[in-house]
Amino acid sequence: MAILNGKLKERARKEFAGLGEEVKLVVFTQELECQYCQQNRMLAEQLASLSEKISVKVYNFITDKEKAGEYKVDKIPAIVVMGEEDYGIRFYGLPGGYEFTSLVEAIKMVSSRDSGLASESRELVKKLTSLVHIQVFVTLTCPYCPAAVKLAHQLAMESDLIHADMVESAEFPHLVNKYSVFAVPKVVINEDIQFEGALPEPAFLRQVMKVGQKQN
Repeated sequence: MAILNGKLKERARKEFAGLGEEVKLVVFTQELECQYCQQNRMLAEQLASLSEKISVKVYNFITDKEKAGEYKVDKIPAIVVMGEEDYGIRFYGLPGGYEFTSLVEAIKMVSSRDSGLASESRELVKKLTSLVHIQVFVTLTCPYCPAAVKLAHQLAMESDLIHADMVESAEFPHLVNKYSVFAVPKVVINEDIQFEGALPEPAFLRQVMKVGQKQN
């Protein structure tokens, strides 16, 4: 079963031609009771087949509970994009449609070991004093969502205090209801800050710093 068509494979192969360091895709699945888990695993495996720099490790969400806890993965399907360390970059739900770009960009960023943030943003992130969890709710038909996802993942790459998730809205309706997601991208930072739209880097980071400088 092919997840990627020839055009997408060729596009990804070109994007991965310049990969530097190795990237691991850690996939959590439970294929008997998870609608998109099989496709999610196959997508990761097909991407890995396009570059020797990319590898895949698959865990069962139920039988490998310790690993799920280790990676702080609390729902499936899930992909962790990591290098020699875990940068807190997560994809929850099948990253298809426009979000295929988000996954490719995350792989390239992790391979470069550089967030690509502006120097001013890097300096500001250093002032974080508490943990920050960013959830970016998306739909696969939203052309504006990848920009918000990429920026959240860049922030996670830059700081050990930040974890950032792409959350595909259609696959997690309970979270859509919990956070009143009526439009995407919808960004939820911890439980304190919520906003809609793909904000530019400085504005996005200002929202992050509102919660990230609070004392634990």
